This record gives sequence, structure tokens and C-alpha cells, in this order.
Amino acid sequence: MESIHQQEVIARLASTQQRLNLLGEIKWQKITEPYAQKYIEFISTVFELIREGKLKIRIMFTQNYFSAHRLTERQREDGFFLLYYQFIKHAFGLRYAGRAQEKTGVRIYFDKLPDTAEKCAAFKGFVTGLSHNSDFRRAGVQIRQEQMAEVDSKEHVILQGLDVVLGAMQFRLNDKHKEKPEGSRTRGKRTIAKERVYKHILSEICNTYDGKRFNIGISTGMPGGRPDLWLNPYRHWLFKPTDGAIRPEFSKSAARKAKSPAITT
Repeated sequence: MESIHQQEVIARLASTQQRLNLLGEIKWQKITEPYAQKYIEFISTVFELIREGKLKIRIMFTQNYFSAHRLTERQREDGFFLLYYQFIKHAFGLRYAGRAQEKTGVRIYFDKLPDTAEKCAAFKGFVTGLSHNSDFRRAGVQIRQEQMAEVDSKEHVILQGLDVVLGAMQFRLNDKHKEKPEGSRTRGKRTIAKERVYKHILSEICNTYDGKRFNIGISTGMPGGRPDLWLNPYRHWLFKPTDGAIRPEFSKSAARKAKSPAITT
């Protein structure tokens, strides 16, 4: 989101939240049958802002089917931060966001980072180091330590909207829409309500791309070249390790038999 749109985006989302009487934190996991329509209306406001060019969303996920191997113990331990770093560096195409003639600052709000203060500080140091990356320098893009903060999503309505979109993708990619309570032949009301919200989100994404089909399980294409990473309003990124190995036990057929999730978001 560009800073000139920040106040309007927050105000419109907060107004919708208030109008719908969604008083608590908006979260995917809280969706129930009585609240499905309210969540649909809230998400419609999110995508209105996306289509107006005032908000952009990027979803990155991995498949257990493609596994990194030959990793050191340290790399495995720091896997969350390594992936997060790649997301910041590449997913939004920040190197195409700036103008070489002037400096463009990037402000980053992290959801609470799940690790020690020392590890979080080291991670933020690597992120600020992107300012010295040759592509970022050429674009005049800068990331400063004082422009990064960890926030509580309860206080940030934009993050709450993101949680719903991200939750919907995880729900569908992990086939959770097919789940049935133990001993039941039919799906639960909550699962059906969540699928309804997911389908609405998918239709909003397709509308954002002028009604074109959108495949949520692959990386979004770049018909306009790599600048699309910045220009596109909504994108998915299936992260595959360069030096990866295929694990057949996590194929879709194997996952169906074992009823285990195949996607991590």
C-alpha cells in the first residue's frame, strides 16, 4: 500500500467493520454460518480497494511435495525467517516500485514474529540490508530499521483482512472444504460457511483479473514481465526450492489417503 492511500484504506475497512457490527478481531478461524455474509461483505471492501489500486496482496506458500534438502541444521532452524526474507525481497517486486531519480522508503509491519528478540533483531538487520542490494539501489528503494515494527493484528484492520484471504487459501489448498466431523456423512455447518466465503474471495480475485480464471495453486504468471510483480493487484507465489527433492508421500493421492495437509502458507 502506498502511503498516500493509508488513511483512506484504514478508514474504509474500519467503517465496513463497524457497519457490520464485527466488534472483535476479524479472523478466518472465527467464521461461522451466522457470520459468513458479514465476512463476505467485509472482503468485498478489501477487493474494492485492491481494484482501485490502493491495496495489493501477495500470498506465498510451499508444497511439502517439493522439499529442500542438503540444508544445514542452522538453515532448518531459521527456515521461517529465510522464507520471510525471500518473500519481502521478491514477492512485491519492490525493485520495480521506486523511481531512480528519487528515494522511495518502505515501511514494513510484521505480525508478531514467533522467536526470540535476538533472532528477530538479526532478521530485521538482514531486511534492512536489502537497501544495499544493487537492484534496490538502482530503483532508489530504501528500508530503514526505524520503518519496521511488529504489530498486533487486533489493532490493524488491514492485517485482519489479510488473515481472512490467507486463511481461505490455506483452507482450500489443504482440502479442508471436504472435511466431515468424525462419524458424520455430511460436512459441518462451519465448513460449509467457510467454503462460501472462500468461493466469494475467489470470485473477487477473478473479477480483479477481468473475469479470467485464477489458479490459486500455482505462481501467478507475468505476461508483462517481472514488473508485474509490483504492478499486479493480487498474486500468488508457490515457492519451490532451487535444489529441491520430490517427496511422493506428499502427493495429492497420498495426502488423500493419509488425510494430511499438503500446503503450508
